Amino acid sequence: MLVAILSDIHGNIEALDAVWQDMAPLPVERIVSLGDVVGYGPNPEEAVISVREHDVVCCMGNHELGIVNATERAWFNSTAQKGLGLTASLLSSESLHYIGSLPRFLCHAGARFVHGFPPDSVTTYLFQVDDAALERWFAQGEALTFVGHTHELGLVGWDGTEVVRKDLGRERFMLDGNPCVINAGSVGQPRDGNNNAKYLLWNTQTGLIEVRFVPYDIERTVAKIRERGFPDFYATRLW
Repeated sequence: MLVAILSDIHGNIEALDAVWQDMAPLPVERIVSLGDVVGYGPNPEEAVISVREHDVVCCMGNHELGIVNATERAWFNSTAQKGLGLTASLLSSESLHYIGSLPRFLCHAGARFVHGFPPDSVTTYLFQVDDAALERWFAQGEALTFVGHTHELGLVGWDGTEVVRKDLGRERFMLDGNPCVINAGSVGQPRDGNNNAKYLLWNTQTGLIEVRFVPYDIERTVAKIRERGFPDFYATRLW
C-alpha cells in the first residue's frame, strides 16, 4: 500500500491544492494528516473541507487543540493566540466539531502517527526530546513513527547502539528495520530553508520512503494572509 503523509497544512489552501495535483497521478491508497490542518494560514475552513473531501485520516495538532480548548491557548505566544482567534472565527460550526473530534494519534500498517511525539503528545517537539527519552521510546517496540509539529523534515533512529539524527531532503530511502521517528515537514509553512510544500510517500510493502517537494503560489497565500488581518509574520516567513 502507498500511504501519503501530510503535516502542518496550516490553512494554506494553495499549498494543499498543489499537493493534491502532485499526488493525483500516483497510486496512493491512504492519506494521513499529522495535524495542524488549521492555524497561521488564511483558509482554515477550506483546508478542513479539502482534507475531508479527500478522505484524509487526521490526528489532532496543537492548533486544533488550542482552538477547541480555550485553556490550551495559554501554551501559545501572544501573536499565535491572536491568529488562533482569527482562525476560529473563520471556521464553521461543522468544522469546529470535526477538529474537536480528532484523535491524538493514529496507528496504521504497523506505524504510529502523532503530531508532536509518541505515544500521544500534540505539543512536544521532536528536537526537545533527548537521547535517553528516545531510547526509552524505541525500547517500546514500535518500529516506525511519523510526526510533524517542527515543520522541518528529519529522521531520528536507533542503530542498535546509539540514537542517530539526520536531516532529510528531496530523496528516497529504504527503511532498514531499525526503529525510527520520521518528521514529515510541512505542507503549508516549511521552516527548513526551502519554501516548497513537503509531504511523504511510504510504501508499506517495500519500506521505501519518498520525500516530495511541491512548488505553489506563495504570493497568493501571502496576499490573503494580509487581507484577512493575520499577523504579517505569518506571511513573510512563507518565503
